[in-house]
Amino acid sequence: MKPILVRTHAVALTGITANIISVETHVGSGLVSFNLVGMPDASVRESRDRVRAAMQSCGIDWFEHRVTVNLSPAGIPKAGSAFDLAIAVGLLAARGVLPPSVVDGTVFTAELGLDGSLRPIRGILSSVLGAKREGMKQVVVSDRSLAEAQLVPGVEILGFSHLRDLVTHFGGRLPSVLPPLLPKDILGQKKLVREVREHEQVDLADVKGQSFAVEGLILAAAGGHHMLMLGEPGAGKTMLARRLPTILPALDDEDAIAATAIHSVSGTFDSSTGLIRTPPIEMPHHSATMAAIIGGGSGVPRPGAISRAHAGVLVLDEAAEFSPQVLDAMREPLESGVVNLQRARHHVEYPARFQLILASNPCPCGHAISRRKSCTCSSIQQRRYLSRLSGPLLDRLDIQIPMMTPSPAQLAEPPAYSSKTAKEAVERARARARKRWAGTPWSLNAHVPAKLLRDPQYGIDSAVHKGIEHAIEDGTLSLRGATRVLRLALTVADVRGADRAGLPELSKALMFRNGVENANA
Repeated sequence: MKPILVRTHAVALTGITANIISVETHVGSGLVSFNLVGMPDASVRESRDRVRAAMQSCGIDWFEHRVTVNLSPAGIPKAGSAFDLAIAVGLLAARGVLPPSVVDGTVFTAELGLDGSLRPIRGILSSVLGAKREGMKQVVVSDRSLAEAQLVPGVEILGFSHLRDLVTHFGGRLPSVLPPLLPKDILGQKKLVREVREHEQVDLADVKGQSFAVEGLILAAAGGHHMLMLGEPGAGKTMLARRLPTILPALDDEDAIAATAIHSVSGTFDSSTGLIRTPPIEMPHHSATMAAIIGGGSGVPRPGAISRAHAGVLVLDEAAEFSPQVLDAMREPLESGVVNLQRARHHVEYPARFQLILASNPCPCGHAISRRKSCTCSSIQQRRYLSRLSGPLLDRLDIQIPMMTPSPAQLAEPPAYSSKTAKEAVERARARARKRWAGTPWSLNAHVPAKLLRDPQYGIDSAVHKGIEHAIEDGTLSLRGATRVLRLALTVADVRGADRAGLPELSKALMFRNGVENANA
């Protein structure tokens, strides 16, 4: 027979980056076989049986020839069931059911059921973004992925529930008598839906008697700073951490797309809500593994909690109970804003610019700094407990807050902020920071490199730099700590509405850096 060659397109995801894959289908003479090449993993190789069953469910006979399907470029690893539809369309075109010219230039990305139904896959948003970047004008998805795919403008999105509908749309012809369809969702498939956390149900006004901690939380939100809360049980650490997202501004377009893409790849995105505009919050249990927090797993590494918290908040409650190896693995992402996951056959980079909030007891019994209860732990137990939070990790935390159970008088005081008023203060402070850093790639003080902080045009008085130099000489601040204090001083100035950071702002920044409450500072 005369050889037949057809080309369609699919998408291979590397992290949240989409690579357009040419699916080349060759049908020729030789022993009857089906060969899938181009670095497919086991899940991709299984597509042969899914595609065969789906085509037969549409009344299409299987090939009695040698069939070779090449996924090009061959050097990019392929994983998952997203190639099913592109392979099936290529085979249909080779069979003469579809005109090859109408499918070339279209991206097909969906899983096939054995009855020919199109099922949703993870990472649709990233796939469509990649198709748009490569100049593809049309993307075909499952109808259940249509809402997510249509979040990307400038690309024609087609959604179908069954392979039959796709063939009809592209001008193909199927046998008039077809096998019956299975009842829809007979397998009980459930889409993984991102948990909706109703931030409006909690309010910063619920926190009473912790004015110093609330002020620190507002500074953390205004400048994007990392924070540690150390205190006895029941002092309100977790309560305060849960309220940080309620005072954060909505995500801009760039962060919203990145956060949505990560949650789409993770399978925790609900497309009915549109792009993720509320800063996400992740609160993993202290028993979570390295792969769960940092990312990883078998096959292609998946995003962990630090990536799902991108542009949002990662809260580690009972931080000292986490594995020290897991905690120290966050040190590099805290600086770079990305996490690189290296495997023997895979290298994946995920965004991971998040705000880290640690909450911990000071000792196993929790009463080492209590004013009302005596600590029952030995000095060795206390040191061993807090030593799980390493010095290099603590050095990356701009704000440290001691929290003790409020007295009745403190509880009787009216709250200084509600979530609404605190959010307004944060938005005003961030607006001042954006104006200061206009013309640079940064908008939050916590992300600005050290060399810019030394430039007097960016609002730090020379007296502040001299004070920092003395602190470095005395050994009370590391070089990294000095940079973080300068960033925090700018945030203090932004919250206060000041144009420059002077000695009063430096004093306040050192208070929060060292975790020393002093109302006269």
